[in-house]
This record gives sequence, structure tokens and C-alpha cells, in this order.
Amino acid sequence: MEATKYKPGVELKARVLRKIAPIEERPLELMELSVPQPKPGEILVKVSVCGVCHTELDEIEGRLKAKLPVIPGHQIIGRVAGLGIGATGFKIGDRAGIAWIHSACGKCHFCKEGNENLCAEFQGTGCQADGGYAEYTVVAERFAFPIPEQFTDVQAAPLLCAGAIGSRDLRLSGIKRGQVLGLFGFGSSAHIVIQIAKYQGYKVFVFTSGEEHRSLAKKLGADWVGNIDDNPPQKVNCAIDFTPVGEIVPVALSVLEKGGRLVIAVIRKSTLIPSMDYASLLWDEKEIKSVANITRQDVKDFLLLAAKIPIVTEANEFKLEQANEALLLLKQVKVCGAVVLKIQ
Repeated sequence: MEATKYKPGVELKARVLRKIAPIEERPLELMELSVPQPKPGEILVKVSVCGVCHTELDEIEGRLKAKLPVIPGHQIIGRVAGLGIGATGFKIGDRAGIAWIHSACGKCHFCKEGNENLCAEFQGTGCQADGGYAEYTVVAERFAFPIPEQFTDVQAAPLLCAGAIGSRDLRLSGIKRGQVLGLFGFGSSAHIVIQIAKYQGYKVFVFTSGEEHRSLAKKLGADWVGNIDDNPPQKVNCAIDFTPVGEIVPVALSVLEKGGRLVIAVIRKSTLIPSMDYASLLWDEKEIKSVANITRQDVKDFLLLAAKIPIVTEANEFKLEQANEALLLLKQVKVCGAVVLKIQ
């Protein structure tokens, strides 16, 4: 995609969320807005593609509070089309990525300790700040990322959230070489995490519904694949729950080995975690850990690792005008792999 310098008065097309509603009502409106002007230290990005994430469903349906109106989208790949005063990290025409972390204060003890994902002033791209379901967007250049050349725009978009946060999930699971990792659900993030896990030498069991998802898991090297409630050949030492429903938590705990850890990657469940027998499911020093947001270092480290492995993303492509339909298919688990909107 060829970058162009910002021209005052130019209009952009965007999908805008103005009210909370079920995605079945197709609430994202196609609107024409003025192209934003980059402030000091910011860059203007002409968006090529934007990945579609389950977090957008949480925003649209009200499980995650977003500023309204807002332009969703936080897996953004594009070209720099304008520079704010003092922005020197990118040149016009450079390819740049924008992830979920749009900003953090940089001053609190969390930020100073490298945990800017926990900053009280953390802002999510496409949630508290406008995102990438639009032809242009702006971001502080220190929160934008160069993208490895070997990835196309479509291949790279899922790396910025599904991949980077998935990599954080894996690290926080505490998995050790020679142990078994269980993945519950096999969508965009899990199909990247399994590639990291196999590259790092772990045995991986995948629990997922849908023959297409199970086939992809086998293709990507899963050591065992079964349905969500199937009994695996052995207990798993660590597990990551990528599903949007609370009922999976006790299921995952039931196959977790003593002293194991369950990481809940999707904390905003559409259904509550049911009552369960803690003595049988949480005893033996099992742990449950949540994952909150992401740091810039997470993204930087993962992009380097993704290029080294290299990660191969399976992407389903849609046009910007099809954003509502793409999100509905995501909710209905009718797409396998990642979902990417082609903006330009």
C-alpha cells in the first residue's frame, strides 16, 4: 500500500460503535469522518488491514466499557502518512503496527517496573482511543511497532494481539520443558500459541469443538486433540483457557495436574463460572491466573520471536464494510484461525 502525506480536509471511512448492542443487530455504522491530525509525538497511519478480536465483541456487547462513540480495532498494520511535531522514530512510508496498548502514564510504579499493562491510566486501542476499523488512525510513535519484512500485512495483523498476548499467556502459565500444555479453545490466539509452544519443545493437548478447528490443531503439531470435555491421555501441567464461556474453567481444572496453573486468557466470559467442588478441582495447590492487557515489551519480544520461528497465521479476510458480519461469524465460532479486515 502506498502511503500519502496527510491532506487537511480529507475524509475517511470508518466503522463506528455509537451504542451497546448485540452484534446480531449489526451496530457498527459505516461513517465518513475527518482524518485525524497527529499531535506532537504522534504518527498518522494509513491503515491497510486490521485484525478482528473477541475483545471487540466485548466492547460492542457491553462486557468491556468503551468510550462512545469509538472506532474499534487494535491489530493494525499500515503505512506512516503523517508526522506530528517531534516525531522522529518513523519516516513517511514506513510500515507500522499498532497493538492493544495505546498508551500508559509511564510514571506510576507499575510502568516503572515494566508492568504498564497494569497502569491505572492504561488506554486500549479501539476502546478508550479510536482504532483501526478506519482508513486512518493516530498513535504516539512510542506505542507503534516496526513489522518484520517477511510478513505480509494480512499475516502480520494477528501477531499484534492474538500472538503477542498469546505469548504472554504462555509465559505466565509457567510451563517448563518436558511438561504438557493444554489449550482450551482453538481460535486466533491459540493457533499462534501452539506454534510457539512446539518451537520451544512442549507437548501440547488441544481441547476444542468443531472438526475444522481440530484439523488445524493437528496440522500445527498438536500431540493430542479432543473435544472440550474429552479425557486426555494424561493430565496437563499448565493450561490456557481461550474460550468465552465460564463453563470451561472447571473442565480445565479437572484435567490439570497437581501444582498446575490455569491461565484464563479471556476474562470477560459471556457466561459465569459455575459453582464447583473446590476440594476436588482446586486442591493440590492448583492455581488460576488472569492475564491483563499487554506491554510494549511483550509486543516487541514476540515480533522478534514470530520472525524467528516463523509464525504462520491462518487468516480469513473481509472488507471493512463486512465488519459486522465478520464479528458475528467470530461470535458463532464459524471461522477457523484469525479474522482480518482489509481496509484499503
